[in-house]
Amino acid sequence: MTRELKQRVLVALIGIPVVLAALWVGGWVFGGLIAAAAVLATGELYRLAAARGIEPYGATGMAASGAIVLVSAALPSPSEAAPAVLAVLVALTLVTLAVSVLRWPTREPLTSVAVTILGAVYVGCTLAFAVFLRATSARAPEQANLGAALGFVLLPLLATWVGDSAAYFAGRAWGRAKLFPTASPGKTVVGGVAGLIGSSVAGGAVAGLALSELPTLRVSVLMGALIGALLGIVIPLGDVAESVLKRDAGVKDSGRLLPGHGGFLDRLDALLFAFPIAYALFVMMGVIR
Repeated sequence: MTRELKQRVLVALIGIPVVLAALWVGGWVFGGLIAAAAVLATGELYRLAAARGIEPYGATGMAASGAIVLVSAALPSPSEAAPAVLAVLVALTLVTLAVSVLRWPTREPLTSVAVTILGAVYVGCTLAFAVFLRATSARAPEQANLGAALGFVLLPLLATWVGDSAAYFAGRAWGRAKLFPTASPGKTVVGGVAGLIGSSVAGGAVAGLALSELPTLRVSVLMGALIGALLGIVIPLGDVAESVLKRDAGVKDSGRLLPGHGGFLDRLDALLFAFPIAYALFVMMGVIR
């Protein structure tokens, strides 16, 4: 076992129980954990921008990203949270534009404001859907059981983790042809196929164990596998999108807080795509109304 793999396993042994415990408790505990992750990941995104000579309004943008998640914990559905989230983004825009006056003319306010807002949207708004998924069963009292509460978050979460692990090991063992040769040379076609299969199996397993017996929010094993497969297509794109940002910044990892994984943004990149798309798929399939 390589040193990097040992570090990845150690971080997983510590991090996974923490995430599952917060998911179990739900409410402000889960929302607070996601908000903290959003703040850290947003800060890492701003450091990538700084490596390119851009100076985003770091503290303001990080606070806005965390606030969006906390708003979602207080108002746990997109329709309820949308006005407050919009208010946060408008306030962020106005504050950063106003402060830009102090930087002019020696800096680039347009780029700084744009990157600051990007951080809040790319990280805060997408991670808010983890909170929305956790609250799904609570909106239907007859569904309010622990399996449902955990299952709606665990499906995209495990589809990402299992798919990523399957792609990593299969790609290292048998991968030759590159899936994204310029944007992410480490990804292979074999790894992509293995990840797709792993995500599909994980989605079907979560549905079968936690969601298939619910009265009105029922997710069959087949539906879970289909959602997992669709996420298996999206997950690599989330990872590659962040890889492009890192390559543009000329860095290998977004941070060093998670040994073997890099930073929080490195660990969350695929989930930033998986959570909102999983929510959308649940809505399109009539599970969430």
